Amino acid sequence: MNELSRRDFVAGLAKGFLGVNAIFGAKDLLALNTPDVVPTAKSVIFLYMSGGMTHIDTFDPKPENGDVMGETEAISSSADGIQLGHWLPETAKQMHRASLLRSLNTNQGAHEQANYLLHTSYQKRGTIIHPTLGSWITKMRGNLNPTLPANVRINGGSNILGAGYFEKKYGPLPLGNPSAGIQNVKKADYIGKDLYDERLDLTKTFNRKFSSEFPQKRVRAYTDLYDDAIKLMQSKDLEAFDLTKESQEMRDAYGDNNFGQGCLLARRLVENNVRFIEVILGGWDMHNDVFGNLETRGATLDQGLSMLLKDLDSRGLLSETMVVVASEFGRTPEVKPGRVGRDHHPSSFSALLAGGGIKSGFVHGESDERAHYVEEGGVGMEDLNATIAFAMGLDTRKITYSPGGRPFKVAHDGKIIRELLS
Repeated sequence: MNELSRRDFVAGLAKGFLGVNAIFGAKDLLALNTPDVVPTAKSVIFLYMSGGMTHIDTFDPKPENGDVMGETEAISSSADGIQLGHWLPETAKQMHRASLLRSLNTNQGAHEQANYLLHTSYQKRGTIIHPTLGSWITKMRGNLNPTLPANVRINGGSNILGAGYFEKKYGPLPLGNPSAGIQNVKKADYIGKDLYDERLDLTKTFNRKFSSEFPQKRVRAYTDLYDDAIKLMQSKDLEAFDLTKESQEMRDAYGDNNFGQGCLLARRLVENNVRFIEVILGGWDMHNDVFGNLETRGATLDQGLSMLLKDLDSRGLLSETMVVVASEFGRTPEVKPGRVGRDHHPSSFSALLAGGGIKSGFVHGESDERAHYVEEGGVGMEDLNATIAFAMGLDTRKITYSPGGRPFKVAHDGKIIRELLS
């Protein structure tokens, strides 16, 4: 390694270890703590049920009201007094490790707007794009692993929500297929080490010259991404993305599908100190044949989620890893005749949280007897995100400014749901 490369390498390490992390010091932690709550989470695995997961058939069954249950039966769980829909039998066995939030509600009943609110805590506007929660966490807490991306999205496209008005480096690395890992990260076999190093040094020289002539935010963002890519290519930690390192038995236990393998990859990334991993499971927009769809979609969620909770716990990782299962809204208690489906329902829906400082076997909030409206302990998307952010050690009161000078906070004006925290 020549002197120029050495200086760049050292600078990259310094940025990773000292740059962003140094912003969050002991003073900030003391200001965040209360006598009864101390942030404990190092990482978040956010399981996004895209399309509007039916809460009645999963996390908030109403066994006393057959009119809304349809073909769904309520089953007991490993947590006293908590029942789930029978589509989630293995998750029911893990409820002693998790808690439920049964009082979410929103005024957004369209997918795009509700998804935006869930991920950013802000309503969608034409004048600005807000950062997602994962981008906030990445920016405010920094990388635990200086060579791996701190924010990863699995089973999602590259054109959906990300860094917003933050620099692009805080956005998620998108992976369309968890089993394929990161593509195109190895140099071609026909390029020898000497030629590779020569090309790398030449590229860095050009980049520095260009950056000095055009000291703009977009140019810096490109340089940062380029440096991060080089570090990743040269790191042994790249193996974290390689599911072939897992036994076939373990891969089968998570489920032979992109969601199950995504959950397994999320566990591997947490083991390698990645801050925020989102795994997406679509197909919840069940306007038709809701119970037929639940046979497959429910089974996929059940296997991946239950195995993830067991696996994290057995490795001693659940206490410092928060697992969140959430959707943009719920679905109507009324089963629509003819098409046997449930429509969009933002008035009351549910989420599951586990690990990372969350209580076990606890339920916050309550919906009415039909699961139609919130009856007690109502909370919004911004409150859920504020709770996650607080558990991760973020100051939810801290104001940051967009490039246009507008003030924003990590979870808008969300209130921490302290009853969920242990």
